[in-house]
Amino acid sequence: MSETNKDLLKRWFEEVWNKGRTEAIDELLAPDVVAHGLVDMSGQPVSTRDRFREYHAQFRGAFPNISVTLADIVAEDDLVAVRCSVQAKHSGPDLGIEPTNADIDITGMVFIRVADGMIVEAWNSFDFLTMRQQLGLL
Repeated sequence: MSETNKDLLKRWFEEVWNKGRTEAIDELLAPDVVAHGLVDMSGQPVSTRDRFREYHAQFRGAFPNISVTLADIVAEDDLVAVRCSVQAKHSGPDLGIEPTNADIDITGMVFIRVADGMIVEAWNSFDFLTMRQQLGLL
């Protein structure tokens, strides 16, 4: 089960984030998922697959060339943890600010819980403070 869950998370980052395949969101994310640590443009927690789809569209709209590289991945039972880095250029206005054309390079960690072959809960910790600094917002 652990290897299958690792493969699910690898597929998540490759297809949803690196390739921008929005249809993979429906394939991999449970409808009632809770994504701790992510908030939408109004500051509300991302708490369902539909809300995540909006979050994803906004983030990829601002960073269409996003690239997530997985550094470490560990799994036990229904939990998977990954440490990763994120690189992108801020070339779109979808985060409510005009494109800065600044490059970002941040790190993050995610723990996910898997049930019935889908992500049902995620705990996200990304260095959004450094991202805001790299965009010249702080």
